[in-house]
Amino acid sequence: MFNVLLVALGGGLGAAARFGVSLAMPLRGDGWPVATFLINVSGSLAIGLLAGWLATRGDAAEPWRLFLGVGVLGGFTTFSAYSLETMRMIERSDWLGASTYSIGSVLAGLAAVAIGMMIAKRILG
Repeated sequence: MFNVLLVALGGGLGAAARFGVSLAMPLRGDGWPVATFLINVSGSLAIGLLAGWLATRGDAAEPWRLFLGVGVLGGFTTFSAYSLETMRMIERSDWLGASTYSIGSVLAGLAAVAIGMMIAKRILG
């Protein structure tokens, strides 16, 4: 039950943050969704940083993964989870799965995850 509460609290905070960014950055005149693009890329960067940090925490990381990864970032954007899943397939050399999964996706999100993980590894390694 505690894990559900962690996810729910984080999800509410992430969703509220997304709503705030969307209000602060309305659509451009041509209709291009700047806020959504920035939310997805920043969420991907954040989940990359989080994944790198959590990798050094062992079992103690689970509450943080649930609250920040599943909750906050899941509520902020689902694209961050998509990007992490694709990156995990690439790390496992599952090229067919990664390429199939990533059809139609935004490459900037994947780049942001890679950058976040690299930064975390350099800081923690």
